[in-house]
Order: sequence, then C-alpha cells, then structure tokens
Amino acid sequence: MSIDTSHTKPQQAKPEVQSKREEARLKAKTFIDSLQANPFPGSERVYIQGSDASIQVPMRKINVSDTPIGKDPANFTYEKNEAIYVYECSGPYSDPSQDIDVYKGISLTRDKWIQDRNDTQQLGGVSSQFAKQRLDDNRLDGLRFENLPQVIKAKPGSVVTQLHYARQGVITPEMEYIAIRENQNMQAMQSELLLKQHPGHSFGANIQTLITPEFVRQEVASGRAIIPANINHPESEPMIIGRNFLVKVNANIGNSALTSSIEEEVEKLVWSTRWGADTLMDLSTGKNIHETREWILRNSPIPIGTVPIYQALEKVKGIAEDLNWDVFKDTLIEQAEQGVDYFTIHAGVLLRYVPMTAKRLTGIVSRGGSIMAKWCLAHHTENFLYERFRDICEICRVYDVSLSLGDGLRPGSIMDANDEAQMSELKTLGELTKIAWEYDVQVMIEGPGHVPMQMIKHNMTEQLEHCHEAPFYTLGPLTQDIAPGYDHFTSGIGAAQIGWYGCAMLCYVTPKEHLGLPNKDDVKQGLITYKIAAHAADLAKGHPGAQIRDNALSKARFEFRWEDQFNLALDPETARAYHDETMPQVSGKVAHFCSMCGPKFCSMKITQEVRDYAADLERNAQIEIHNVSADDVRKGMDEIHNVSADDVRKGMDEIHNVSAAEVRKGMDDMSTQFKDLGSEVYLLQEEVD
Repeated sequence: MSIDTSHTKPQQAKPEVQSKREEARLKAKTFIDSLQANPFPGSERVYIQGSDASIQVPMRKINVSDTPIGKDPANFTYEKNEAIYVYECSGPYSDPSQDIDVYKGISLTRDKWIQDRNDTQQLGGVSSQFAKQRLDDNRLDGLRFENLPQVIKAKPGSVVTQLHYARQGVITPEMEYIAIRENQNMQAMQSELLLKQHPGHSFGANIQTLITPEFVRQEVASGRAIIPANINHPESEPMIIGRNFLVKVNANIGNSALTSSIEEEVEKLVWSTRWGADTLMDLSTGKNIHETREWILRNSPIPIGTVPIYQALEKVKGIAEDLNWDVFKDTLIEQAEQGVDYFTIHAGVLLRYVPMTAKRLTGIVSRGGSIMAKWCLAHHTENFLYERFRDICEICRVYDVSLSLGDGLRPGSIMDANDEAQMSELKTLGELTKIAWEYDVQVMIEGPGHVPMQMIKHNMTEQLEHCHEAPFYTLGPLTQDIAPGYDHFTSGIGAAQIGWYGCAMLCYVTPKEHLGLPNKDDVKQGLITYKIAAHAADLAKGHPGAQIRDNALSKARFEFRWEDQFNLALDPETARAYHDETMPQVSGKVAHFCSMCGPKFCSMKITQEVRDYAADLERNAQIEIHNVSADDVRKGMDEIHNVSADDVRKGMDEIHNVSAAEVRKGMDDMSTQFKDLGSEVYLLQEEVD
C-alpha cells in the first residue's frame, strides 16, 4: 500500500516548488518501501538476556581483528582483541534478523510487561474528540496507519508510572533492562588495558562503578532520573535520563505547513536512530499532524516527545488568543493515547514574567513560550497551563507520560543569558516539579539556549538547587552568536560542558540552526556532534566503562589496524571515506602510516621501531649481564673507585676546550653519514658494517 496525501497538498504552491516537494516525498517513500536492516560495518546487533527470557537488551557488538606480533608477516603470531559492546538505539533497523515493514510497525518490546502488571484496561476506542473526528473522516483512509493498536489506560484508582512503581519498591523489567543497557556489557571485558580509565570529576553526581537495577529504581524514586515510557508505546526500548547515567541526546524532526510528508518524517526517524538519537521530538506544525505522529510512534524504538501546544494552536487556526483549556486537554489525551512518551509544557511562562523580557536583545525566542506569552497578554490573566497544571498531571499519570517542563523564557542570545526572566521561570519550574511528583508523574526540566562558557555552570547549579535534582535537558547551550552555519559546533562546546556539570540530556543543534529546516545530512551532523559532546561528558564524569571504546580505538590506531579504527568510530563511513581520499588502495588499509605524515615521518611507526629497538637492546643487555662473572664485576667497580678527582677534572677540561667549530663539524659529519645511510632512524647491523 502507499500513503495518499494528494487531497492535502497546498493548493497555492508554485509548480516548481510542488515538483521538488513531490520528488522529496517519492524519494523518502522509496527508502521506506525498500527498507532493510543496515548494520554498521564490522558490527552486529546482539542481545543480553536479563532475569527472564522477555528481557532481551540490545547492544552493538563491534568485532575487531587480532594484533599481529613480529616483524615478518610470514611468521606473525597474533594477540587476541576483545569485541567492544556499545549502546545501541536503532532498534530493528540494524538487525538483519528482523523483517522490517513500516506499514505494520515494529515489534512490541514492552507489551508483555505492561500486561503482566495487570493495572491497565483496554478502551473501546479513542477518547479524544479530535481523534474520533479523524477516524471518521474517510478521506484520510489512504493516509492513516492501518495497524492501529488497542488503546489502554490505568484502571480506576491505579497509577501506571515508573515513578509510582519505583516508590513502591518495585523493580520493573524496564529498570532491569536499563541497568544492563547502561553497563554496555562492561563486566564481560577481560582486558586490563581496555578497562583502564582516568578518574572523573562528577560535581556531586553519584556515579556508580556498576549500574544495578536497584540503583535505577532508587534514582527514579528520588526523581533524579526518568524513564519515558508511555504504556501506549510498547514498541519503545527502555532508556533512562538522569545525571548519574550516560548523557543522552535528543533529535528533533517534524513537518511544517510548507515542507515534508509522512514518508519523509518516517525516514528521518530511522535515520536519527541510526546515528544515535536516544529520544526524538516530533515538532510537526503542518497538516496531518495526528496521522504523521501515529506512523512515527508505531515505528519508533526510542521515546517520542511532543509540544502539544503546537497542535492545539493548529486546531484554533493559529490564533493564540483562541487557545483554551478544553482544546489543550483534548490534545493531551489524543497524544497520550497514541503513545507519546513525554510532553513539553510551557507552564512556567507567567504573566508577571513577560515584562521582564522587554529589555532583552532578542526577546522571547521559544515558540511555545511566545504562544503562551501572547495568550497571557491578550487575556491579561495567568497562563492556563500553570493554572491547570494539576489537571495535566491527572492525565499523565494514567498513561505514564513524562513531563518536560519547557523553558519558554530561555535566552535567544548570549546577551540575554541568565537574566531575571530566565531564572524566575526556572524557580517556577521547580515548584511545578514538586506538584507533578505528588501525582507520581515523572519530570525533567528544559534549559537554555544561548549562554557563554563562563556562565554555563551557574545554570546547572541553579537548576539542581531550585528543581530538586530533577533531570536537566538543554538545547546546547550555544556559547557564541557569530557562527551561523556552524552552530552545531558553537552549541556542542556548551553541550559537552553542561553535560559534564550534570545535564542529563542534550537536545542537538544542526548546522541549519537559525537558517532553515535541516535535511538528512544536517540531522546526521547534529547527532554526531552531540554524541561527541555527550561522550566527552561521560568521560569527564567518570561513567563506568566510558573509556573502553577510546582505548580500543587508540590501540587499533597504534597498531595500524585501519579497518578496526573505522569500525570503532562514531561515524565509520566518514572515517573510511576521509582515509580513502588519499589512500584508496587495498594496501592503504594495512599500511603502517597515513597520508598526513607518510611512511618516513609517522610518529607511531617510529615509536614502534623505538620500542622494538629498545626491546632488542634490553634482550642483548640481559644476555651480556648473564655472561659477566662476579670477578669481572668486582674488577669494574675497582677501576671506577681508582679514578681520582684530578682525572675527572682533566676530562672535563678536555671537553670544555672543544671549540664550537669542532662541535659543528662533528655534527655535520654525522648528518652526512645519516643521509649516506639512507636517512633511516634504525639500520640493520650488516648495513652499518
């Protein structure tokens, strides 16, 4: 089947623009129709079983070659190198054993666990009035996802959040799954060399040497971590967001009134999971938001977040003043019953805070924040998201939707960083956090934005204090404002820094930030940049096993195992392509040098030669030592003792009497001799003779 969007095409688009849109859509459709699992080179998706067969935790196993020992290739012996296990986000899309069909959706990882808890009930249909209208519209038959799941919610009187279970002392299968996943099979590693790791500086975080299911439960129960896991999104593979765990990365996708189709959004989902997105936010603002989101959720192995106010605004034809609680409530229920795992709610934009932004250089830059500020001013009344926050929590607790409390007053330039408006809103988000916890609703806090490096730590300190250690989730922050086109770099700097200080999840920034909507390559660039930032933070914090992959790649680099270097890289394709630009031949994959220094100036090659030479000297010295008799040793010591002070002074005088010209001539003679012998650092004895 195909997705029919013909009746929803913009009627006023220019022919050439419409042609480009159709071309992009057809290209994406071809991609998803022919989609097959695509593992990384040298890698395989493996599963580590938990306490029962239903807990199968995916990891990417990178197989590496053995280290050759010796100088003669014909007589090499080999040292075994262990496979490296790394965190894996791509679900079935990297597992060749899986039959992928986006029209049916992916397997239900959590379905059995949800059913076994026996605290949910199936609904006869959807509850949202808007969702009912969409289902009743036959014009959407060719557009909607056909294999719709049965909607469930908590039984009356039950709470189904992971926070509720954790507070009851229950270790859920999701928690056990996460503990195994966070450890990345580190306990199976035998190599002392690969396990070596520099001590981290955690700024007060409680970094463990090994993550246990009980530790996961404790962190969730305390509110320091969340497990975004809507009961209507059983396809998701459990993950955790908290400062005592691996730093996570979020990617944004979404259509607009002018661009993108359902096929393109599904393609972006698959692409984002391949390059390491831990969660995905669907920020769609165009038509068919409901149907687009259904396709994404049914095919997503990672948690999906939304900003419900965007769709609510579409329902009132884009007029912010016409928003009301009833429209917003219906939107929350609609999205919760589809399976959205976390909502960004801009409940901290209070009427009294809006004037604080008047003297800012860039005002209010958050889309959600500006919508709510406009509503507050239009009605001259308090933000209805703040006023009805307890009602929002009542909805979230029966589906286990986590709340991401949005920073609607975040700074949009470094000039506005850490100002009164930003910090006032942060304190309000801390108040709302405590209210959400009353309902056993999981919470994380969103943060800036644009902040120069010297002011970043203050953001983390204030967030921990006022938001009671709930996880922090930041956009960057961008550390400067002069690099449009390179804001993945400017923000990656701030992201690594704040991740080290304790930020739990980083929202990626692409090269198109402030310039336009990102394409596939921009999404990849943003994700790789942020995976680098997150890993730098994990190393700095001292997360257990964080350095294993670095050690393995460095060892492969020193031993000129090129294929292993490529395969261990965050982006094997780019690493291989850059190498092959200058050394494309097969011989280049085994050469003991690269094109930067060449064969004569490769420092690692020279170091290996030095080591070999030193090892030979040591072996020879040991042989000579073994052949020296006790009498010879005593004779040598007597000769040393018989040297008088006058002899020593005479020797020193002779050295001092050598002229600079004589020294220079000696050096020149040695330089000529070096060149005559072929300019090689080390020579065989027969070559010298």
